[in-house]
Order: sequence, then structure tokens, then C-alpha cells
Amino acid sequence: MRLFLAIFIPWLQFFTIKRPIAGILCLILQLTLIGWIPASLWSVYALSNYKTDEKLKHIKMDQG
Repeated sequence: MRLFLAIFIPWLQFFTIKRPIAGILCLILQLTLIGWIPASLWSVYALSNYKTDEKLKHIKMDQG
């Protein structure tokens, strides 16, 4: 579901991963048609980093 948001509504996806300032910047970028593609790519990249961070957090909790 978040990947769908990252591609079609990039600014909203940032709010789901608790990055509201990035979401506002992404919305400004997305308001231009030229900025839509970079906004989507940025959103997918941020989602990938978020998933990696969550996995690492889970591994640290299991070891701790």
C-alpha cells in the first residue's frame, strides 16, 4: 500500500513514515508536472530506507 502511495501520491507517503517536513517539500515539488517524477522517485527511495531502518531496529531488539 505504501508503494502505491509513493508512486501516485508521494507527499502523503512521507506522512505515513513520520517525515512531515519532507512531505510538505515533496508536495511543493509535486505541484509542478515536471517535479512529479522526482517526487515519486524520492518517495520510493525514502520508503526503501524506512523499511531497512525498521528491519535493523527489529534485529537490534531481538539481540538486546
